[in-house]
Amino acid sequence: MFNKILIANRGEIACRVAATAARLAIKTVAVYSDADANAKHVAGCDEAVHIGGSAPKDSYLRWQTIIDAAKSTGAQAIHPGYGFLSENADFAQACADAGLVFIGPPAASMKAMGLKAESKRLMEQAGVPLVPGYHGADQDPTLLHLKADEIGYPVLIKASAGGGGKGMRAVERSQDFLDALASCKREAISSFGSDAVLVEKYVQRPRHIEIQVFGDTLGNYVYLAERDCSVQRRHQKVLEEAPAPGMTPELRQQMGQAAVAAARAVGYVGAGTVEFIVEQPLGWAHPEAMTFFFMEMNTRLQVEHPVTEAITGQDLVEWQLRVAAGEPLPLTQAQITITGHAIEARICAENPDNNFLPATGTLDVYAKPAHSSFAVSPVRFDDGVRPGDSISPFYDSMVAKLIVHGDTRAQALARLDAALAATHIVGLTSNVQFLRHVLQSDSFANAQLDTGLIPREAAVLFNQQRVGLALAAAADVAQTLIDERATPTADPFSQTDGWRSLGHAQRRFAFEFGGNAVPASLCYLHDGTLRFSVGVDATQTGGELSFAATSNGIDLQFAGQRARVNVYRNDEVAHVFTAQGATQIIAIDLLAHAGVAPAEGGRLTAPMPGKVVSFAVQAGDVVTKGQALAVMEAMKMEHTIAAPADGVVAELLYAPGDQVVEGAELLRLSVAAA
Repeated sequence: MFNKILIANRGEIACRVAATAARLAIKTVAVYSDADANAKHVAGCDEAVHIGGSAPKDSYLRWQTIIDAAKSTGAQAIHPGYGFLSENADFAQACADAGLVFIGPPAASMKAMGLKAESKRLMEQAGVPLVPGYHGADQDPTLLHLKADEIGYPVLIKASAGGGGKGMRAVERSQDFLDALASCKREAISSFGSDAVLVEKYVQRPRHIEIQVFGDTLGNYVYLAERDCSVQRRHQKVLEEAPAPGMTPELRQQMGQAAVAAARAVGYVGAGTVEFIVEQPLGWAHPEAMTFFFMEMNTRLQVEHPVTEAITGQDLVEWQLRVAAGEPLPLTQAQITITGHAIEARICAENPDNNFLPATGTLDVYAKPAHSSFAVSPVRFDDGVRPGDSISPFYDSMVAKLIVHGDTRAQALARLDAALAATHIVGLTSNVQFLRHVLQSDSFANAQLDTGLIPREAAVLFNQQRVGLALAAAADVAQTLIDERATPTADPFSQTDGWRSLGHAQRRFAFEFGGNAVPASLCYLHDGTLRFSVGVDATQTGGELSFAATSNGIDLQFAGQRARVNVYRNDEVAHVFTAQGATQIIAIDLLAHAGVAPAEGGRLTAPMPGKVVSFAVQAGDVVTKGQALAVMEAMKMEHTIAAPADGVVAELLYAPGDQVVEGAELLRLSVAAA
């Protein structure tokens, strides 16, 4: 086994590899860019080497710099993770030439599987089922069009050298083929430097099912069951699970043996994934009618490998290290078993409601569910960030991977939803709530899986508000009162609990929710009861408000609802998290905004109880809109009252030092008619 390895990657996968290496007493070397100088993966390794600028081309793609770092630190091998250089055959060969072990397949295997057209020819020779199509070298548009007509529409045009949905178009009609082909070729040359394409039958209602394979240097091969990766957006995976729902033992064996045949055909060593497209001609309820076709082979460890680890109880990174060190595979095919069900959710910095536009920002709040950090666990959370870290525009938008395991798929679903509910991210837009919507959709809950699930369920997945105005406003008010009580004072006149010797006190609030301004009021009854109402007229919700701060949030009761809520404030924006979902509400500071709204007939009133500190004007003064008129003190803070419009001060109704109640008219302003 190795004494020291260099991890040629960053973020979550670098932390993941480092954790297994530490367990095996293998020293690790991190590499980092300017942007990652203080990153979690740097702190998680024994040594670290700076390799360049923030952009990948200036750091993580500079393979000679990485090889030099490995040699200078005494590393014996390089683990490439996934992405960056993990499937770069030239880098793998350069490692070998430098006397370093590349923890992955041989360069020749990568090259054989690197081009879609070439790999499909090899798979055909190995007897692996292929989607009917044309994979030839002749790229004449007329020939490609003819082949598409022979295959029958719809067809799929795919860039031969690409992936990730780039250079890919579905074509429904013959007359649209040439325009789609030209578009694919332009995109392919821009993304991959080659405009070669292949044309295949477009499989209806397809599922994306992949097989995890492993090979060693002694010629042994195994498959470790399958993963269903059908839930995708923009041809990129969102949720992955293992085993695939509806999979029969017979189909698993057929696909596993085909995957091993694919790996054997190219002399594969290490971890690899053979991806298949599975056709469901009779729908989800008839797995016996499913047929599968080879799609491609990913010559690296996959992002979703933890679900395989969860159901097999194996550490696949450890397998990689042992195989790369020349050891035999840890298990034979007969020794590999699967237990229960596992699902992985990719938590990304992106806006699902805006076409999954990537987001950047700072993790001002980054709260995670209770979890373990290793293979066999009911809840596992793999990440490469910490609270306060920034998500930069330089790298992939994935923040973390949340993996759960259960005895059944239903149990795993429930655990994943609960774990997502406990995942709180503030400071940037994330897909956490969208993931919960997917889990709760009929298609996913009932395992009606195919690559069209997200567009099919769009009505219940996007722009969904699962927390209403009333609960969000009540949660924010409860947090406000908890914060006020956290700073008690011995002065009875400075108490903020609303107690009065006679009668009751009322306090006004205002919120912005869903683009609408909404008033609210809190009434302190003499017996200590709080009554809260939000909204106006027919939309008003009201009732007794009670709450208690707990170690993990607020136990809130209002208007017939009881919920555990967490509230995080970022200026005026309150981020409210509940078991049902999460939302944002803007808590408008009435004192800070006093005078911003149009005055009522020239009247300026105190929006909250407090003390008049000073007036900045006298009767008869001409004032302009926005000019400071008075200063009030409330809740131990000073607030400026500004003129809502141009006018003349008609009368001051109080003097500095006077205590005023909410709604008291402080001064009158004569406002010129519009």
